[in-house]
Amino acid sequence: MKDRGPTGAHTPRVGVLGCGYWGRNLVRVFAELGALAAVADAREKTRLEFADQYGVPALEPDGLLAAEAIDAVVIATPAATHAELALAALDAGKHVFVEKPLALTLEDAERVRRKVEETGLVLMVGHLLRYHPAFIALERLVAEGALGRLQYIYSNRLNLGKFRREENVFWSFAPHDISMILALTGEEPDAVRAVGHCYLHKSIADVTTTHLSFPSGINAHIFVSWLHPFKEQ
Repeated sequence: MKDRGPTGAHTPRVGVLGCGYWGRNLVRVFAELGALAAVADAREKTRLEFADQYGVPALEPDGLLAAEAIDAVVIATPAATHAELALAALDAGKHVFVEKPLALTLEDAERVRRKVEETGLVLMVGHLLRYHPAFIALERLVAEGALGRLQYIYSNRLNLGKFRREENVFWSFAPHDISMILALTGEEPDAVRAVGHCYLHKSIADVTTTHLSFPSGINAHIFVSWLHPFKEQ
């Protein structure tokens, strides 16, 4: 039988797949919510450490997906693996929370979308800042017209490191800003132009600038870099 939360509703049993740089935070939060059922990581030492710390089973990734007692899977693995693992979890009948980005190609994102429609399961992408109290307040002010007519949005997400070797800085940093801009405008762009430059690796962009134009006339631009000498968000 599933545990019941404070409202009497069933508390879902959640397994976290990936206990690394960001996954460790998700493990902690789901444990605090009383929903953590198991942890999994490709590294045996890592999964055993977290299992011991939080008093839950340590499973290999395949074992987590096969576990009947787990209702939902949290995916916090390298970005290049997100789409395939999300598909595997949906095929296993699990609801899915996957860290951004959902996929590194449009084709993979569409595959996941079709699988969600086919299974009727819930999939959520971890756009953390969409749910930050400051952004929720900003969204309300825009919706109420308290800031006047929205015409132009810009965002900077700059830092020195953490350097990636799988996805470029656009995939790593910009999804947060894109999700917030789409929420504020309430529409999708009709034109997108992005330019990236590679300095540390010949095929992985370290700096990108992106311009979005919307049907209503709103414009937005996003500047992201992990080569910046100081942090700015």
